[in-house]
Amino acid sequence: MHGACAGEDPELFFPVGNNAAAREQADEAKAVCYRCPVMEICGQWALEHRIESGVWGALTEDDRRAILRRRGRGTGRGRKARAL
Repeated sequence: MHGACAGEDPELFFPVGNNAAAREQADEAKAVCYRCPVMEICGQWALEHRIESGVWGALTEDDRRAILRRRGRGTGRGRKARAL
C-alpha cells in the first residue's frame, strides 16, 4: 500500500535469468525500491519468509541468499539438502 512499487508493472520486479537484460531489469526495479519509504521493511519481510524470486526491498534473489548465508541460516534449498 505504501510501497513505491504500487502502480508499477509487477513484471519489472521479476527478471528472468542472469543475462545482461535481466540484470538491467533488476537495476530498474532497485531504482524504484531506493525511493521507497518501506524498502527496509519489504526486504526484511522477503528474508524472513524466504521469498526465492523477484526483487524485494532492493534485494535480488542472489542478494537475499548471500545475506542468509552470512547470517548462518542458509537457504531453503540448502537446508533441505543438508537434511537428506
